[in-house]
Amino acid sequence: MKGFLEDANYSIGLLDEGATLADVIDNCIYEHTHAGKRAFYVGDLGKLVKKNIQWQNVMAPIKPFYPVRCNSTPGVLEILGTLGVGFACSSKSEMALVQDLGISPENIIYTNPCKQASQIKYAAKAGINIMTCDSDIELQKIARNHPNAKLLLHIATEDIIADEEMNMKFGTTLKNCRHLMECAKELGVQIVGVKFHVSGSCKELQTYIHAISDARCVFDMAEEFGFKMDMLDIGGGFTGSELQLEEVNHIIRPLLDAYFPKESGVSVVAEPGCYYVSSAFTLAVNIIAKKTVEYDKLLPSGVEQTRNDDEPIFTYYINDGVYGSFASKLSEKLNTIPEVHKKYKEDEPLFASSLWGPSCDELDQIVENCLLPELSVGDWLIFDNMGSGTLGEQSTFNDYQRPLIYYMMSFSDWDEMQDAGIASDTLMKNFFFVPSCIQLSPEDRFSTAA
Repeated sequence: MKGFLEDANYSIGLLDEGATLADVIDNCIYEHTHAGKRAFYVGDLGKLVKKNIQWQNVMAPIKPFYPVRCNSTPGVLEILGTLGVGFACSSKSEMALVQDLGISPENIIYTNPCKQASQIKYAAKAGINIMTCDSDIELQKIARNHPNAKLLLHIATEDIIADEEMNMKFGTTLKNCRHLMECAKELGVQIVGVKFHVSGSCKELQTYIHAISDARCVFDMAEEFGFKMDMLDIGGGFTGSELQLEEVNHIIRPLLDAYFPKESGVSVVAEPGCYYVSSAFTLAVNIIAKKTVEYDKLLPSGVEQTRNDDEPIFTYYINDGVYGSFASKLSEKLNTIPEVHKKYKEDEPLFASSLWGPSCDELDQIVENCLLPELSVGDWLIFDNMGSGTLGEQSTFNDYQRPLIYYMMSFSDWDEMQDAGIASDTLMKNFFFVPSCIQLSPEDRFSTAA
């Protein structure tokens, strides 16, 4: 199975019935044992198909616009493009990526709240007209560089759980919307809709009640100025949980039916990012160094004081870190406890352990404290749910090597794509599907650490 980074063409391994993700990882690790032990991802593109089916079953007719910044790897973009998903882009490079796939400009929203003038001009030249705006300064910039733009006013939400700093940075108030409409009228710029974003992974569902109600107020306000608005963007924050999706739908459906009924002609869109990709990618990393730390010199937080002082604490260094696949650790508190690839006995002792990246930077800590069996240099660790936020453009700090990516899909998921009337050659110009021959011994399976 070949791994890919920047090649012009890619293959997606089609797995026979019975073959699993663990089989693919085992097979890749076997190959890497003889070829440098480089970190790698396995991307199950079939999960994107399943997530899209789930979205259509629960959230239709709300159209998804995938935020490219979540994961801009070619396999993800081509699969989602093939499935008819739109794209939310925050930069010129992201717009170019999706346009290279043949995506229509009407299926692209330029969502960066602080746009560079040169990138606004690029959007104008590319025919990408729909973009967000939340200030008069931004409005004037857009008017100068893209007079044909169609703007979504980005309004702030009253999310009591979400990151308050995020809401302070992006989104305008209801009161200021009137001022922005006055400015837009003077500048001759179209306002065609409203956007809001419920952050905090949609944990405070009641926020939708206020946000959709506020959006209706903005639509009513727009009528006074003669703007014909026809789009509502309810943003992102969706997890991959079907239950959470159903809970969101249960809250917003009656509100949308009341405030934006079908006969209103308003199209409702959303920006699910993590929802699609988080669970689709698994990362395998290799231990490149190991240290034993004495108890009286280091006690990771969370370790009980009542323990055997002679029991060692292990520090492991792996070949990926916060300047690569774990970049989100710098801004978010993530629970990234790994699985151990090699098989070990159930009664094997577990030791307090910490995991660090390869950069020698004090910020490059992946896991502060976890319980693992004693491992050796050359052993592999597996991290699940690594598909969001770190795949795409990555740093080359300290000669960091970007992990390879192995794409896979089961034959059953392939059949689901065909049943949905999606042929692989419609949009997937850079990919071809090949049978994946997995050969492994039954004892080569990875185990879960505490």
